[in-house]
Amino acid sequence: MRPIHTLHDFFVRSGAEVRLYHLGRRVEPCEMATLAALEAGEAPWPLPWQGQARLGLVFRLGDMPEPVIWFLALPLDEQGHLDPAPRDAFVQRLLETLGRSVASVGREESEAVDNLMQDNPLAFTPSLPFQALLHARARLDLGEPASQHLEPVEAYLSGQQALDWQALGLQGLADFVVRMDDAARRQLAAALPGLPGEVLTSLCYCLEHVAIDAPLAAALRARGEAAAAAGDVEALCACLRAAAPAAEAGAWFDSLLADPHACGPDLLAAIAARGWQHLEDGERLPRYLTRLAECERADFTRVARDLALIPRLRLPLLMTLREASADSPVGRRLAALTR
Repeated sequence: MRPIHTLHDFFVRSGAEVRLYHLGRRVEPCEMATLAALEAGEAPWPLPWQGQARLGLVFRLGDMPEPVIWFLALPLDEQGHLDPAPRDAFVQRLLETLGRSVASVGREESEAVDNLMQDNPLAFTPSLPFQALLHARARLDLGEPASQHLEPVEAYLSGQQALDWQALGLQGLADFVVRMDDAARRQLAAALPGLPGEVLTSLCYCLEHVAIDAPLAAALRARGEAAAAAGDVEALCACLRAAAPAAEAGAWFDSLLADPHACGPDLLAAIAARGWQHLEDGERLPRYLTRLAECERADFTRVARDLALIPRLRLPLLMTLREASADSPVGRRLAALTR
């Protein structure tokens, strides 16, 4: 029998019930084939974050009573391909823990599998919104009911119950956004103007991971522009990130990038982190890089390098940098790096 060398090999050969989720730029499902291609060296990771392929793995082996959740950050090279040595060490440790009997895992072994995340250099702890979104999405995908925190959120957003907003849990907001239908989106768009700032921010942390429609995107833009007028940069960036999955967000990005006074480091970071797909545009990408270069408080090198790891952005970004004139903001930034 062929030896097990990769995580993909392990999950296939063990017969595990497994679901993979991207945990880098957004929480969204990840195909097993994507992991297989990365581990085989056939393709770069499509959604890198800070030089890593960040994954949530929800799986059940053998007669495990409950699924196990692993958070793994696989290191990538400058081309977005896997650095295999840390993965190899983890797979070796995994096989030693199970005594290489991956096809028949009992309850005792399941505890050992769960404990593999302790002192594991590949393990990481996602932010609380990412954890809440992963749990919400996994429960939905597994056909399980939402958490008990969903009902108060539904009652609050519908206006049926005047709850103290501080009683609303992040998990309930995450459950709400992953289960939204058209009616819920309309309800949320109507409620958005009157939401307290703290609820708005927490809600936006969840919305940035799900598909939204044009009316909700418009409501987020209106609330974000009101926040900008009031000098509330945090609320502006939260709304921008939440609207980023929508096609309509590109026009909002354009209006912001046209205003040099609007493009502070937080807003530029928000566009790169959650709105990267809108930078796949021959005019918007150079305009974004120009604003990034002009912003003295922005880390131009780190942001540009992180965007260059995204396979679809790598070539257009490198071409834009190469074609920048020496006296342009981008050219001056690049020249400063070589001094």
